[in-house]
Amino acid sequence: MLNLLSLIIGLTALCGAILGFFPFLGWMNWAVVPLALLGAGLGIVSRGDSGRRLNLFVLIVGIVRLFIGGGLF
Repeated sequence: MLNLLSLIIGLTALCGAILGFFPFLGWMNWAVVPLALLGAGLGIVSRGDSGRRLNLFVLIVGIVRLFIGGGLF
């Protein structure tokens, strides 16, 4: 059950990360990173690993996008 919840959170965060690639919507990655972190936390305590992998991918994409856009450092 937690893996399914982690997948739902991951898909929501992935949609936000895709929107964050558009100009003037890069601020959305600041909301995507904590959401993906929450989903990865739920994925860690679940039995399956697909939710954890999806959320870690979205987390990496969000952090790299923030780093490239100058919003992280």
